[in-house]
Amino acid sequence: MNDRRSERFLVREQRELRRELLISPYPELGLIAMDGPNDPAPSLTVEEGRVVEMDGRRAEDFDVIDRFIAANGLDLDVATEAAALGDDAIARRLVDVDVPRAELVRLSRGLTPARLARVASKLDPVELMFALKKLRARRAPANQAHVTNLKENPALLAADAAEAGARGFAEVETTVGVSRYAPLNAIAILVGSQTGRPGVMTQCAVEERRNLQLAIQGLVTYAETLSVYGTEPVFVDGDDTPWSKAFLASAYASRGVKVRFTSGGGSEALMGHAQGYSMLYLEARCLAAIRAAGSQGVQNGSISCVALVLSVPGGAREILAENVLAAWLDLEVASGNDAIASHSSIRKTAKLMGQFLPGTDFVTSGYSVMPKEDNTFGGGNYDADDLEEWLTVQRDWQVDAGIEPVAEDDALAVRAKGARAVQAVFAGLGFPPVTDEEVEAATYGYASRDLPDRDRAADVAAADRVLEEGISALDVVRELDRAGFADVAEAVLAMQRQRVSADYLQTSAIIEPDGTVHSAVSDPNRYDGPGTGYRLEGERWELLQQLPYVLDPREQASSKKTLSTSQTTHIANLGTASDDVVIAVGPAFADGLRETINGLSHEDVLRAVAEGVREGGARPRFVRVRRVSDVAFIGHDGAKLAGSGVAVGLQSKGTAVIHRADLQPLDNLELFGMSPLYSLDSYRAMGRNAAAYALGEPVGPVPTTLDNFARAKLIVRTTLLHARETAAAVPGAAPIELELP
Repeated sequence: MNDRRSERFLVREQRELRRELLISPYPELGLIAMDGPNDPAPSLTVEEGRVVEMDGRRAEDFDVIDRFIAANGLDLDVATEAAALGDDAIARRLVDVDVPRAELVRLSRGLTPARLARVASKLDPVELMFALKKLRARRAPANQAHVTNLKENPALLAADAAEAGARGFAEVETTVGVSRYAPLNAIAILVGSQTGRPGVMTQCAVEERRNLQLAIQGLVTYAETLSVYGTEPVFVDGDDTPWSKAFLASAYASRGVKVRFTSGGGSEALMGHAQGYSMLYLEARCLAAIRAAGSQGVQNGSISCVALVLSVPGGAREILAENVLAAWLDLEVASGNDAIASHSSIRKTAKLMGQFLPGTDFVTSGYSVMPKEDNTFGGGNYDADDLEEWLTVQRDWQVDAGIEPVAEDDALAVRAKGARAVQAVFAGLGFPPVTDEEVEAATYGYASRDLPDRDRAADVAAADRVLEEGISALDVVRELDRAGFADVAEAVLAMQRQRVSADYLQTSAIIEPDGTVHSAVSDPNRYDGPGTGYRLEGERWELLQQLPYVLDPREQASSKKTLSTSQTTHIANLGTASDDVVIAVGPAFADGLRETINGLSHEDVLRAVAEGVREGGARPRFVRVRRVSDVAFIGHDGAKLAGSGVAVGLQSKGTAVIHRADLQPLDNLELFGMSPLYSLDSYRAMGRNAAAYALGEPVGPVPTTLDNFARAKLIVRTTLLHARETAAAVPGAAPIELELP
């Protein structure tokens, strides 16, 4: 027998693509792109002006999403008209140049989620792109930038935001590794972005209460962190409903802050509650609820779950269909390109072209204008190193995808000015100084590794002052003007005037440097212009799915019965000792599952965290939280049981959080989401920090690193592990004490 292998096949096995996991459909877990076997058939029954049945479900059986859509999301007069049209007839109107956008938007108001998804599935990729070009709300596409860095250095944040503004980005978004940094990061990108180009809108992606407070103080001008999901259990996990999201959106809008929602295929599967439905159907439910809530737009197109969606057949087509549905429903579309989609540059670019060529309101919901190593959002598809390729592709296709070329000298000048401007603001407000060395490094350096370390505890204290003292954008304006940055001060002040006029609360709004607002109202897309063509289906489609390295997810999800490495004692009690720190684990931790995603024994992890707590001077106690699988709630439930009010929460896959009882469940002291990178020393450090928080000692956050390929590489395994953890949860079950053998 000849066992010799083809050298060409061996070389291809080392390519970037083979670092990813492609799977065959698994509808039971929601791992199917569209046209799922369990998706309901579209239907709508109205009696005496009231919806009594929708998509195969009677009114008495509606979940919260059904009730919200039925009450607020359907025009029943249009629904009667739409019911007389077949799916093919509606699909043809989407690609018929003689049917105007306004007519299609009107028709969409009478379609149920199942009908929306089924019509969209009629369109092939080219037709979807054509429909998206026709349905986009604003005439010209734009783009959004991400600005973050590992050291959360304000000079570098301001410099990157300034360059982003100069490159034409209409929006700039930041986030934080430690939530208490949010006010300083918000100030840095506000100042930097207005230095680069007046009119850039900014946001800080943090917990909603904190984000709204920053908005009230004028330090951010938009928000897109209002996440919406397609099944009720995922809403419940987040302690939300469509009504609460709608109320929150109105709270932002009433204060003159632009807001759009966030949704995307694959999130329900990743969170273990897809209920057997396809990704596109669940996204159609999300979008129907978003429109019913009165939002001006949505960030969608899979977003952080993109690698999961691309693991199944037709995933890229499903992502494009999401964007089309959003535009059809007359929503502003910020299309998801912010999370890394693939290791393969060919595959990554192929996915992008669905949004790049037809154009969306924001072609990326987060182009990383800094190098990937500083992207604390988890790694984007495109970053600072790709700018020249992006610009060249715009040139090649004669397409505007929202980024402009900037000469090196001009980039250096605007970066230096942005860094100096935030240096002046920090000095004027009495914050820890931004040194000339930091300004120099932010201007000329590559990434945060080129900048000196700052006193992080002092920065956190300054950030707390912003909230405690109500430091506002007007205070920032005053300090800029005093320091000689009159033009930047005027630009920041102009953003406060925009909040009063509120013109940018219109769908698809962006602001020009002169203050002019372009939106679907003032600058609508009126595309008029066809087609049918080749469709990949039938035997040919089946053949092309049969790749030799596609794995069966059922085999990946199955495992041998494992023995428990922990022993249950009794229902957990409320601790009384001030040094009592709870180590709270998920329902399947060391009982059904026994290793983290990177192969660390659960027993070793528990011992490492406990050793860290003891080294920090506190006493550890083990508790299993059985009612939920979400790490935020595991940690928060543990904190409420701890005598100190502090707990470490652990999911079976290794994700961890340090929580405190007086915080909101989705807020925290420290969150550790990069579980594939953690060692036992990492978990020991988490324990030490938890002890320090419990004892009221100064705490520097546990150092973290990033692996921007981890999501693409491990998202399928993460989903399957989390599905098992979720299956082990017992709603309403009390937490129990554990002992290690």
